[in-house]
Amino acid sequence: MSGQKTVTPDAESLVASISATKTRGLPPVHLWNPPFCGDLDMRIARDGTWFYQGTPIGRPGLVKLFSSILKREDGKYFLVTPVEKVGITVDDAPFVALDFEATGEGNSQVLRFETHVGDYAAAGPDHPIRVVRDAETGEPSPYVLIRADLEALIDRKSFYRLVDLGVHHDDWFGVWSGGMFFGIIPSAELP
Repeated sequence: MSGQKTVTPDAESLVASISATKTRGLPPVHLWNPPFCGDLDMRIARDGTWFYQGTPIGRPGLVKLFSSILKREDGKYFLVTPVEKVGITVDDAPFVALDFEATGEGNSQVLRFETHVGDYAAAGPDHPIRVVRDAETGEPSPYVLIRADLEALIDRKSFYRLVDLGVHHDDWFGVWSGGMFFGIIPSAELP
């Protein structure tokens, strides 16, 4: 035996570990690279609901805490503390953008999104918007980058509001934010 304690991943140990390293703002998960401890029975549904062992996590503060230690590596999602790294399942995007505020006009417009866990991101070069269309139905799924390779699915009502702000530019229909144009659909495909 090496004398090293075997770590069994669970939600309580993650909460204790992150609480011990509490800082202002988001924890520096990009600096943490502990050993992988296994997968945790935790899932983020497409609508942003977090589940632990099949049960929705009903405490918003706990969801916000877990979201602050979320990291994506090689297309997989992990909750990371200085001493633990556990895999979780994410059905689509880990966050949902529930609303946005538009200021300015034209190419000076800025769209500032808010997620269901209280993160904010102003769409632009560092926080691009992208739209993926279903190959069979053509239905759009719009996303905005929130932080460090973590996106938010833009909810339906907010997407409709984006479309209302849309303009045509270089044969695309889309929106401006932060000096960048984000295409939603080729202009030729609109009725």
